[in-house]
Amino acid sequence: MSMHESAEMYLETIYTLSLNSTSVRSIDVAEALNYSRPSVSRAVGLLKMDGYLLMDGEGFLTLTEEGRALAERIYERHTVLTAALEALGVDKETAAEDACKIEHDISDRTFDAIKAHMKTYMPK
Repeated sequence: MSMHESAEMYLETIYTLSLNSTSVRSIDVAEALNYSRPSVSRAVGLLKMDGYLLMDGEGFLTLTEEGRALAERIYERHTVLTAALEALGVDKETAAEDACKIEHDISDRTFDAIKAHMKTYMPK
């Protein structure tokens, strides 16, 4: 499944916000990404239309099963790649920033190889 990097960033952000809060709104996403409210509103509309996201009458966002699975996949890439870069000696902030760039372009095959290698470094 091919998806634009920006859509992946929105899904990952909604997912990570939902890990720390029982409710996520578009304004929370805008603040987390430092994007304008109209930009987030447009992206939310597209994600809803594509079946990745639901919004209730009060504006609370919920990932669909498909949206959650994709967001979890993106988040896993981010955490594994960050850990891999840190294991190489990259400082935490730079590792997280670079992992964010890499996570959207790396092939499944290469990511799976890194993930298998990193099992010795990742906490259980």
